[in-house]
Amino acid sequence: MNKSLVGLTVAGALLASLPAIAQQPAPPAAQPGAPAAKKPAVAIPRNVFLIGQLPGQYLARDRLIGAKVQNRDGQIIGDIEDLIIGPNGQIQGVIMGTGGFLGVGEKRIGVQIGALQFGLKDGKQTITLPAATKEVLGALEPYKRAEPKKSVIERAKEKAKELTDKTTETTKDATQAAREKAAPVIEKAKDAAGQAIEKAKEAVKPDAAPEQKK
Repeated sequence: MNKSLVGLTVAGALLASLPAIAQQPAPPAAQPGAPAAKKPAVAIPRNVFLIGQLPGQYLARDRLIGAKVQNRDGQIIGDIEDLIIGPNGQIQGVIMGTGGFLGVGEKRIGVQIGALQFGLKDGKQTITLPAATKEVLGALEPYKRAEPKKSVIERAKEKAKELTDKTTETTKDATQAAREKAAPVIEKAKDAAGQAIEKAKEAVKPDAAPEQKK
């Protein structure tokens, strides 16, 4: 009888030690030798995404942002810091920083994209603004923004939200992967616990009454 009680105690402890995830329905175990289930194919919308860079295309950070601009005499007059995008999504101009070049005070000016001349020299791209002289650059008013520039705090909040969203998504993926990996182990533990309980029940059943003698 003591052994039976011990068996019930062990079975109960085994069930209590199962993780909370065992309470959730587990997916059916794959049959040995069965092919792995394939994820359903995702339909990619047409005419939406670009797979790679094509001949004649270039990235703004490679060819425009940060590029030096020179005048007709080959003197550096500034560098491109930003792009001006119109309502139709096309580049209408650039923002140039002129601080320290040709003795011109530091400021940012706007230049129409059509006023820039793009060329190649010794295999490298050149950007020229023929209309720029020291006098013209000195007389130009700084470019005026219609929308206020985002503060450091605003950019920090946006970055924090971006990191939070990425962390949440990563956690969800990790949790799902852990559940899928733990499912077979949990099923085995549940089966073992069930068998232990059945054995314990059998052990505590009263012995059959001995056959009466004739």
